[in-house]
Amino acid sequence: MQALFEWDFGGCNDSRIESILERDMNEFAPGLDDGGFARSLIEGVLKKNKKLDGIIEKAAPEWPLAQIAIVDRNVLRIGLFELLFGDHKEVPPKVAINEAIELAKSFGGDSSGRFVNGVLGTVYREMGEPGKDDTGKKKKVADPSKLPVEALGGAVVYRKDAAGVWFVFVHDVFGYWTLSKGHLEEGDTVESGTLRELREEIGVENLSVKKELGVNEYIASDPQKGPVRRRVTYFLVETPDTELKLGTSGGLDDVRWFRPGETAELKMYDDIRPLVERALAEIT
Repeated sequence: MQALFEWDFGGCNDSRIESILERDMNEFAPGLDDGGFARSLIEGVLKKNKKLDGIIEKAAPEWPLAQIAIVDRNVLRIGLFELLFGDHKEVPPKVAINEAIELAKSFGGDSSGRFVNGVLGTVYREMGEPGKDDTGKKKKVADPSKLPVEALGGAVVYRKDAAGVWFVFVHDVFGYWTLSKGHLEEGDTVESGTLRELREEIGVENLSVKKELGVNEYIASDPQKGPVRRRVTYFLVETPDTELKLGTSGGLDDVRWFRPGETAELKMYDDIRPLVERALAEIT
């Protein structure tokens, strides 16, 4: 973190990073080790820096990258690199998040720990909680039915024109095309909350629920709450609108219309494709 801080502060000159690291190792950690772990982290962060920065911008859209404190910015780069590209056997995702939070608390400002936790937590959830079933010494959830439930709503949104059917997909920062969804709020019905989330996320106002397509439920590990039961209710929703506008929620970088014949070539999560196939069968 110290080496990346100086690299960033000095204008992000990659050619200086080796000398910066050597000086920091000699001054702050003499005789600790050969610096192999620090070096591999730094090399990885620099190699993936453009992608990492893009993910930070999407996960924290209200904070332009240049306005994020240098400590926080580089702690996030390290944490994201370990989450997305690191060896999860060496550094499990929860450990990467916790270590990043501790670094931010130790060297950042009063709100740095919360900020880093929020960004990495968003990314962790968006990437499907890798290692969510890894429970250390094989510790199991005693009774999943007693876990707190997070209710979400999502939809296969479609429109028709003279040429046929179109589907809406959103693209996440991990390279997958998926369905728009979001958390329900207190006072929402499942349908009303889903429609509100759709309007916020894909910018479509005129929406008509045709039927419920199904419910996906799974155990997730929230960085703050621990194990939770996440229940996503999916609907088939029609719209006459053609214009799409991606909202500012973290984790997404694109929204588009696709024809059914194009979906086979899209990179999708395994539990999404059956919903799309079911929706097409209902429409046709």
